[in-house]
Amino acid sequence: MGCADKKPPKKGPVEVGVVTLRAQNATISTELPGRTVSTMMSEVRPQVAGLIQKRLFTEGAMVTAGQPLYQIDPRLYRASREQAEASLASAQATLVAAQARARRYRGLGDTEAVSAQERDDVIATARQAQAAVQQARANLQTSNVNLEFTLVRAPISGRAGRTLFTPGALVTASQADPLTTIQQLDPIYVDVTQSSAQLLQLRRSLAAGKTLPASATIRLKLEDGSDYPAEGRIEFAEPIVDVNSGTVTLRARFPNPDGLLMPGMFVRVIAPQSVVPGAILAPQQGISRDPKGNATALVVNKANQVERRTVTAGQAIGDKWLITAGLKAGDRLIVQGTDKVQPKDKVKPVAIAASK
Repeated sequence: MGCADKKPPKKGPVEVGVVTLRAQNATISTELPGRTVSTMMSEVRPQVAGLIQKRLFTEGAMVTAGQPLYQIDPRLYRASREQAEASLASAQATLVAAQARARRYRGLGDTEAVSAQERDDVIATARQAQAAVQQARANLQTSNVNLEFTLVRAPISGRAGRTLFTPGALVTASQADPLTTIQQLDPIYVDVTQSSAQLLQLRRSLAAGKTLPASATIRLKLEDGSDYPAEGRIEFAEPIVDVNSGTVTLRARFPNPDGLLMPGMFVRVIAPQSVVPGAILAPQQGISRDPKGNATALVVNKANQVERRTVTAGQAIGDKWLITAGLKAGDRLIVQGTDKVQPKDKVKPVAIAASK
């Protein structure tokens, strides 16, 4: 038999990779811009005037509440305290003499050896001496407080910034410029903005029961596109809308034990908005567009034939599309070999595990 009499082998059905769709709860997230903000910030200012003698901390280092930061020349305030101590001692001595005289006059008043006016004057003088002691004691307390203020301490724990005043600089209690700034960075806040229209749409969807409330746990992308390792939580949303931008500010809290996040950094927040129950998520490689821009999909029916479906693809969730119409649970979606088949072709479906 010649070669011309040989018939080509009959081709079998084309193998295609399929994913069986299933209904599942899908978390809809949105990516929002944000800025990092320290949870607490304190501008350290002097409470007394004087020359700075020493700086007692390292710029950029972590400091604890109460830690000494600057030493202001204490000599004048120490002398003021000594003067207040002397004034108190003098007032106390005057009080002792006035009280002794008042006791004598009270005894003489019963024998009418002195007039009632003289007795009253002596008793009033003793009371004035008592008031003078109290005043001198208050002045001593003020002097002690001012002397303590010459040692400028950290009001909060956090990371100290650069110092704006060096030893030898004259500072005053009413100055506008801070000596340094301390910021608490662990945890740290991230302020994000969301459109008020999006927020309104979400609340209406929740009220209608179309979606479920999502977790308040959020993730963070840094300026270089990398993922921040720790998760954060939404703390609150401001109850007002910015009239200029039409946005609402949300505040999130993130742990920052290594100090990787610094105040003022631009970040992207991945925030879950809602959960769609019974959603159909289709791998993106199984969804294409026709010349009119409509989303289409190729599925394998029960007879192992290819069908073309026009679908409605909502938003992307990871590497999948949220399908709101055109596909249902149990459909076998072709994700591999779509370029080898046409509608009504007989195929051999090969199951492929869908990514989670």
